[in-house]
Amino acid sequence: MSLEIQIKDNKIFAPLLGKWLVYKPEEKVRQEYICRLVNSYGFSLAQMRQEVKVSNSQRGLGRAMADIVVWKNEKDKLENNSSVIVVECKAEHITIQEEDYFQGFNYATWAGAEFFVTTNLKETRIFKVQKGKIPKRLVEIIDIPKAEIINNKKEVQKLLNQTKAFTRDEFSKLLFKCHNIIRNNDKLSPEAAFDEISKILFIKIRYEKNNSGAQIFSLDEFKKDKEVHNRHKSKDDKDFYQVLFEKTKEDFKDDDLFDPSETLKIRENSFEAIVEELQIYNLSATSDDVKGIAFEKFLGKTFRGELGQFFTPRTVVDFMVEILDPMEGEVVCDPCCGSGGFLIKTFEYVRAKIEEDIHKEKERIKTIFYDEGYEKMSEKNQEKVDEKVNDLFNKLNTELDINNPKSRLRVLSHDCIFGTDANPRMSRTAKMNMIMHGDGHGGVHHNDGLLNVNGIFENRFDLILTNPPFGSRVEKSLKITEADKYTDQSRITNYKQRYGKAYDEAMEQISKNIGKPLLSLYDTGYLSTLTEVLFIERCLNLLKPGGRMGIVLPEGVLNNANLQKVRDYVEGKAKILLITSIPQDVFIASGATVKPSLLFFKKFTEKEAKEFEVITLKVTKEVNQKFKPRENKEKAIVSDLEVIYKQIAAKIKAKSTAKEGLEKLKEQENEIKEKLKQAKITLKNNLKQIDITKEKEIKSLIKEEFDYIFPISEVEKAGISTTGAEIENELPKVCNEFTNYRKESHLWSSPIRIVNYEIEKDQIYRVPVLEGVTQEPEVFYGK
Repeated sequence: MSLEIQIKDNKIFAPLLGKWLVYKPEEKVRQEYICRLVNSYGFSLAQMRQEVKVSNSQRGLGRAMADIVVWKNEKDKLENNSSVIVVECKAEHITIQEEDYFQGFNYATWAGAEFFVTTNLKETRIFKVQKGKIPKRLVEIIDIPKAEIINNKKEVQKLLNQTKAFTRDEFSKLLFKCHNIIRNNDKLSPEAAFDEISKILFIKIRYEKNNSGAQIFSLDEFKKDKEVHNRHKSKDDKDFYQVLFEKTKEDFKDDDLFDPSETLKIRENSFEAIVEELQIYNLSATSDDVKGIAFEKFLGKTFRGELGQFFTPRTVVDFMVEILDPMEGEVVCDPCCGSGGFLIKTFEYVRAKIEEDIHKEKERIKTIFYDEGYEKMSEKNQEKVDEKVNDLFNKLNTELDINNPKSRLRVLSHDCIFGTDANPRMSRTAKMNMIMHGDGHGGVHHNDGLLNVNGIFENRFDLILTNPPFGSRVEKSLKITEADKYTDQSRITNYKQRYGKAYDEAMEQISKNIGKPLLSLYDTGYLSTLTEVLFIERCLNLLKPGGRMGIVLPEGVLNNANLQKVRDYVEGKAKILLITSIPQDVFIASGATVKPSLLFFKKFTEKEAKEFEVITLKVTKEVNQKFKPRENKEKAIVSDLEVIYKQIAAKIKAKSTAKEGLEKLKEQENEIKEKLKQAKITLKNNLKQIDITKEKEIKSLIKEEFDYIFPISEVEKAGISTTGAEIENELPKVCNEFTNYRKESHLWSSPIRIVNYEIEKDQIYRVPVLEGVTQEPEVFYGK
């Protein structure tokens, strides 16, 4: 009989204690994991304990307690012999910090255990306990033993040898194996086979999530459920594996992952073979960095070649995000998001900052409550302090609950991450990839990146990070049509409520330009039809004044003479922050053949734009005045000839001379006419040359007056070879040097939202500080 969690009247039952406890998120995780140990691993309650006090010599940490301890059998527990497994539990939405590993590892070492587990149910990480001195880095493994093998030293040792790195690589290899099953059995293209794998992965995620991570979606489970389904199946009912996909589509309907009419396009025996291959992993319990990175590797190799353009190498993505250093509260967009690499890295980067912030606040709380006075308290009073600290921690933890609408992590996921891709498979893949890595997928759309949609419109973003398509062109004949309008009325209503008047104005980009060429929307459209050029302007338009941009571009944009006017256009809108040239090898593995550069810009602030405009007008006026005499002199030659020509023409018209004189006048007229013709050609050429000279001088003077410097770097190795293998990476060194330089030079000042916390009795208040101004305190915890 299975063990089930019991909750009622804000209390939760603890079977290991035989009593009801006050309901807390962390306690729920502990009881859920106890159920998992019983139901999935086969341990009995008789060989477990919860809240086992262990010795702790470190001051300022409170009483050291192991959340769950498991022995080989009841006899070992009663005799206080060495245990096998020690489990440290955190609230469900808390990312487990490094200090949690070592604190729990300390418990496990003291208890003589071989396995140490940290879990928040969403993420479970397991380490092998090495006897003796605590290592600087813990060795992560894939699983704990089941009760049936707990006394089998050989089987236990086998588990201890299966490291985390093994898990990630094996998971990646397994995805390829499943991919090949579909290609061989169902004869689908690599891309179509990938779509089917994605569907099965989400069926598995849904199943295991709905079972609280305690039940893996295995072939046996599938067959059991299928048998029940078939008993009640009517003639017209769908096959059970298709029913599972229908339920999965329904659960993910708000995420636009699958078309409503979409079905599984593989045979049932292929489906069963893949379920069997994947059944060794629980995707609900597998940490995001395992399934996310494995999924990413699978993506990169599956789409290499024809669709390689949609994948920016991870070393480049990491470098570009770290260069721009996104802050909490800043809104980021990638209008050509491909598989979502830039958006995922930004989400993870900012999430880490928020988690570090919460961690520091917890450390501050510890220093307040765990002082010398605590050491002198009775055990009963220590328990009261521990209870208060845990309560404050639980309230802080709600900041990291992505399902809490007030939490900082929810705001990051829901309000700060946006992207589009014109390829439907890629926009869907980006969403899947982001879900595999954690979240932040809600702002991604299948849409032409040059057109507005949802919250993706002009002057809205603090950061743009993108790798636009190279070398293709937007045809002059391509026009905006009714089909480009967004038509989901329920969502349009939500967008209007969310963005207000700005949304209606943004949608006019389409509604007021139906029938017009797409190129007509862009100032650079008359300079070039290259997609990379149009996307430079698009990205600058999307940025707020002072916003930052990182973009991958072919080096031709920097040095092709035909694109000089494009470069001039950009320099009139933004300051260059950094140019980094990287080897062509980095993108060859993704199928690209163009040598790339990484360009970083900062769009002019309103002050800088005004300053640039004033300087441009002043310099233009000065240069025009300087060249006016020369232009007048050139024009005077033509004017003089025109006067002579008119005088001769007038005499001929008057016919006041003799026949011989008239013929001579006509000869003079023809001669002057030819001279005038040549003079006009010369004037045109000379004025054109003067204009070129003026333009160069104006640009030179503007650069003198609107002067700034920017670094240029070139790396020979960027972490990836032509085959996609990992090699030395010089980009982190460039990043460190630039970061020091930009901080010293104050290259930008983001409106950073600093969050302080204040404790008042048993409450915690969030006290935001925006641009140096302290805001009103906010009560944030709770759902």
